[in-house]
Amino acid sequence: MTNRRLDRTQHDSDADEAGLLREVVEGDRDALAALYRLYHTPLFRFAFRLTNSYGTAEELVNDVMLAVWKNAHQFRHGSKVSTWIFGIAYRQCMSCLRRKRVTIVPDVRIDQIADSARDAIEDSQWIERGLAELPDEQRVSMLLVFYLGCSYGEVAEITGCKEATVKTRMFHARRKLRSNLPSLADPVNREVKS
Repeated sequence: MTNRRLDRTQHDSDADEAGLLREVVEGDRDALAALYRLYHTPLFRFAFRLTNSYGTAEELVNDVMLAVWKNAHQFRHGSKVSTWIFGIAYRQCMSCLRRKRVTIVPDVRIDQIADSARDAIEDSQWIERGLAELPDEQRVSMLLVFYLGCSYGEVAEITGCKEATVKTRMFHARRKLRSNLPSLADPVNREVKS
């Protein structure tokens, strides 16, 4: 019974978002603002994890929502609104990454953090370094699956490739992470790579 309730809630949410998108097509700025509030955080996280730049991520979110405003009439209702929006975000992020390679610079120094929070931050930075070493397409697939909870089918739709390609990217990304993460965790190797 709980799964049915969750499914119905997800279905209601999808229907609400499709309704907002229909209102956007009609020029309703309040509907766009509602979509912006719904999607700002997940879009920002997605863009930030790819670019590691707050400014670039915020700019990408705005570019995505501008594209939603201009192209809402192109949504075909064959997929979820979230899949369509993240497809736009994917294309915007990949275009940004092709234009300029963003260097990864930590936002805070670890010695500025309280001892109690250091381990969690170090683990997070360790994983971020591992993800940063993946090719863009593998990193995108990992982010969509593990951080945004997309299915392989949704990732395939977002990225415009076959589901088998997504599975292959995930396989190679996991294998590369398994291989690279131990060396990234070693303090001696951290100093060498820094």
